[in-house]
Amino acid sequence: MDRPFDIAFAFSVIPVLLPFLAVTLAVTIASAFAGSVLGLAVARMRLSRSPLWKNLAAGYTTVLRCTPSIVLLFLVYYGLPELARALFGFRIEFWHKGVFVVTAFALIMSASLSEVFRSAWLSVDRGQFEAAVSAGLSPLQAQLRIVLPQAAVSALPNFGNALIILMKEGALAYMVGLIDAMGQGFLVISRNYGGRALETYLALSVLYWGLTVLVERGFLAAERRLGRGRRSVNR
Repeated sequence: MDRPFDIAFAFSVIPVLLPFLAVTLAVTIASAFAGSVLGLAVARMRLSRSPLWKNLAAGYTTVLRCTPSIVLLFLVYYGLPELARALFGFRIEFWHKGVFVVTAFALIMSASLSEVFRSAWLSVDRGQFEAAVSAGLSPLQAQLRIVLPQAAVSALPNFGNALIILMKEGALAYMVGLIDAMGQGFLVISRNYGGRALETYLALSVLYWGLTVLVERGFLAAERRLGRGRRSVNR
């Protein structure tokens, strides 16, 4: 017999799910950091004068952006141990599941961020770099002190959007057995013999909604703060 919807159960399950939100945040932050480093390297390759580096970076970005997240997650989870065994002769399938999850989502994030960083870098007028070099700065100093801060402001909105998407797609981590907020939600449903699914999913949606709003507000505040500094410099 179907049990009627119980809004009280949805609110009561939130404290059960809340501690596992830390796992979701840890996966998101680690994947974003690794993906940013890798994405910056790929963006630099795309901006290179070498056709080889440009084509390699373009191929990397295209392949990853065309691969569904869940497919890439399974490819990393099952394929990385096989690759490590074949190339280096050691076994990594016993590593923590979070390593494979972070690796997969870092690859996904890097493909998106490489385009974000590349477009942001190109948005800064080349004349500013040349003027800085002619004023006595080295090319590296000009890039770090003049170009990079302005490119960071341009990249911030798209970076925030990519981070929110990553955080939501991170819910797929339960597919390989990592117990995050979504994974704990499935455990709650299983303990109720498949019942209270609607209430549990509603509680999960509230948690993700709240987290998304916090991230969005944080990036808007950072954008306004950096935007004021940029306007003051332009004056």
